[in-house]
Amino acid sequence: MHMSDGLVNAPTAAVFGLVAAIGLAISASRARSDLDERTAPMAGLVTAFVFAVQMINFPILPGASGHLLGGALVAILVGPWVGSLCIAIVLVVQALLFADGGLTALGTNITNMALVGTFTGFAVAYALRRFTTRSRGALLTVSFVAALINTVAASLAFVFEYAVGGAGGAGLGTVFSLMVGLHVLVGIGEGIITAATVGAVAAVRPDLVYLLRGTRPAVTLRTPGEATR
Repeated sequence: MHMSDGLVNAPTAAVFGLVAAIGLAISASRARSDLDERTAPMAGLVTAFVFAVQMINFPILPGASGHLLGGALVAILVGPWVGSLCIAIVLVVQALLFADGGLTALGTNITNMALVGTFTGFAVAYALRRFTTRSRGALLTVSFVAALINTVAASLAFVFEYAVGGAGGAGLGTVFSLMVGLHVLVGIGEGIITAATVGAVAAVRPDLVYLLRGTRPAVTLRTPGEATR
């Protein structure tokens, strides 16, 4: 999902750099109300986790790679405003210290993964939130679906940016088929990891799951046979 320098032309990179800056500024302003003694430590943990899983990637096109995104995971656990900042921090560190994603393409990468991916994942999870309290399986299913759709939406944003100002030499049809097709498969893996992680947190501390705030579970979210505290 990472774009490298030169994959889109300079005007396109500049426009989406502005989009990323505005989006992160709004997120930073709104995140203040979400950060508390529960959210802040969780934000640090999920940022470290996403950083680790994003370092495992594979080439898709010259100048583009595929990997897990983590947008739905952070949105479900710490909310979309804090979550988008977590993903953005990961992307900035990767670009500056590991040359994973180009500096001129940082705006497009943040737009795709930190903004489009995170907010799409949260929108899907929030739309299905009423099902999450019915059973542990329902919560896992909602998490899986949100992560899958988040991944595909981010890949579509990548294709849109390439359609606007692609400079990589590959045809738009090739970019679409490879990027979206492979990220459907990536999304399945991301859905499984997201569901497992959210389920593990909810089983121990459901109060730490942002998506579940304000809900009253009709059934326990703990695994069968686990002692109730």
